[in-house]
Amino acid sequence: MCTDASMQGERLQDGLAEAAPVSEKWPRTKNKNEVAMDIRSLQKPLKDQYRNDPNASKITIRAKGAQTDVPVACSVDIGRAIYQAEAHKGVGGAGAGACSGDLLLGALAACAQITCQMVAAAMGIPTEHIEVTVDGDLDLRGTLGISKDVPVGFESIHLHFDVAAPKATPEQLRGLREKTEQYCVVMQTLVRPPNLQTDWVGHNRTSDSQ
Repeated sequence: MCTDASMQGERLQDGLAEAAPVSEKWPRTKNKNEVAMDIRSLQKPLKDQYRNDPNASKITIRAKGAQTDVPVACSVDIGRAIYQAEAHKGVGGAGAGACSGDLLLGALAACAQITCQMVAAAMGIPTEHIEVTVDGDLDLRGTLGISKDVPVGFESIHLHFDVAAPKATPEQLRGLREKTEQYCVVMQTLVRPPNLQTDWVGHNRTSDSQ
C-alpha cells in the first residue's frame, strides 16, 4: 500500500519525466526559420479551432495546497507535478524552500520568458540570448500584522528582459517587447487583476455519541 508521501514522490518524478521530451521536440540544431515555422504550424490548428469554436479555448487551471506535518510548510499540487513550499524565513519559515512569493515571481518569470522566446521565434527574430529576471519588493510588517499602514503583499514588481539580438532591427525589437508584454498571461493578470472569489467549507466536530 502506497503512502501519501510515496505517491507524491512518484507524481513529482512523473512530472519531471513528462517535461523532459520538450528538448527532443525543439533540438538546438534547428535554425531560426525552422523554429518559427514549427511554432506557426503548431498553433495554426489550435487558432483555427478556437475561431470556429470559442468555447474550446476556455480552460480552467487548478492548483491545490495540502498540509504537511509542520504549519510553516505545505505541498502544492498543480496536476502534473507536486511542489513543496515553505513560509519565508522572515515570517518564521526555515528558509530552505520556495515561499509563495517565490512561486508567484517564478510564475511571472516563466511566463514572460516563454512568451518572449515564442514571440521572437514566431517573428523570425534571431536571438543569441533571452533571460528574464523578476524582483518583487514587500514589507513583511504587513503580513505579520505589525502595522496597519503597511500593505500585505508586494508593493512593486520589476521585470528585467535581457535580450541579445545583434541582428534584429529596432522595429523588430519594439515588436518583440510590445507582443511579449501584451500576450504574457501572468503579467496581464497582475496588471489587470481578475475577479477573486473565496469559498470556505467548514466541517463540524463529530459527536462521539450517536
